[in-house]
Amino acid sequence: QVQLAESGGGSAQAGGSLRLSCVASGEPLSAYCIGWFRQAPGKEREGIAVISPYSGLPTYAASVKGRFTISRDNAKNTLYLQINTLKSEDTAMYYCAAQKGGHCAPVVRYFGTWGQGTQVTVSS
Repeated sequence: QVQLAESGGGSAQAGGSLRLSCVASGEPLSAYCIGWFRQAPGKEREGIAVISPYSGLPTYAASVKGRFTISRDNAKNTLYLQINTLKSEDTAMYYCAAQKGGHCAPVVRYFGTWGQGTQVTVSS
């Protein structure tokens, strides 16, 4: 089974950018529906985006308004999330997750394997 480890979080100013990474070990990421999620304090975990193992194409949650870009490097077995024009409401713990088989969409309950998360804190 794949293991996931996120990095790249930290403190940033509003308007800036961050790139989060999720390194996978144990199995190739390309075999999984793989995605990014976040959980802000006091809120439920929500999906941001996923990449399909079938098409290799991304799907973004409807709530994401163009500031997020998900990508995958198969050679490095790594998933990325680029966040541009950071806002204070982006402050959250960011998780990558993987699921083999089934429908690939940024829906929390579809995913069974999770990383430990990386904290993003945005100050204005």
